[in-house]
Amino acid sequence: MKATDRATILVIDDDVEMTEMLGEYLEPEGFAVEVVHDGDSGLKRALRADCLLVILDVMLPRINGFEVLRRLRLESPIPVLMLTARGDAVDRVVGLQTGADDYLAKPFDPQELVARVRAILRRTSPAALRLGETGDVLTVADVVLDGRARTVRRGGTIVDLTAAEFDLLRTFLRSAGRVIGREELFRDVLDREFSVFDRSIDNHVSSLRKKLGPQPGGRDRIRAVRNAGYVYAAPELHQQD
Repeated sequence: MKATDRATILVIDDDVEMTEMLGEYLEPEGFAVEVVHDGDSGLKRALRADCLLVILDVMLPRINGFEVLRRLRLESPIPVLMLTARGDAVDRVVGLQTGADDYLAKPFDPQELVARVRAILRRTSPAALRLGETGDVLTVADVVLDGRARTVRRGGTIVDLTAAEFDLLRTFLRSAGRVIGREELFRDVLDREFSVFDRSIDNHVSSLRKKLGPQPGGRDRIRAVRNAGYVYAAPELHQQD
């Protein structure tokens, strides 16, 4: 395969040694890797819309990764894997709330990064978005999810969700009122096995809660069940006159 025939992954990170390592792992997987070392240039490159995915570091010269992501999301739905500092849960939550599809804490296993990239692309590729989408429309209280159009409305207003958040919400709506374990959510939403040290689902749930807000009556939409998982609140039934 020629390099020009390969799908391009854009890496925006000022760590030269690490970006070289990413190239060494991603290129044998069939990707072309393009590297930009500052936020401003990285944003301009990402907006050209010919990349398959962006790997974006938080700490960048000129414009930090959060601001790059915020501006990018105003114009592009391109998948983004965010690189955060080890143990900095705030960065991860902010990244997901701003529109990242997933995150990985530094330092990381390069093979784990490749696996995350593959999982994101399986969720966000055109073929994946068509697979299993039969035009189903799910409605729970004031939230309406259209599977074919990949849209979510709350009270008639569009809610912008990442691919992972959309798939998470669809899983919740299909099972409203039932507790769903983290293991099931990892498999169905993130396409990987559960790890007790991986807080990805919890962070996606936190972001989804913030974007959807409480139910019209003030109840929490998504509730954590200790040592079990999460439950999306089923609508209260009212007797019809």
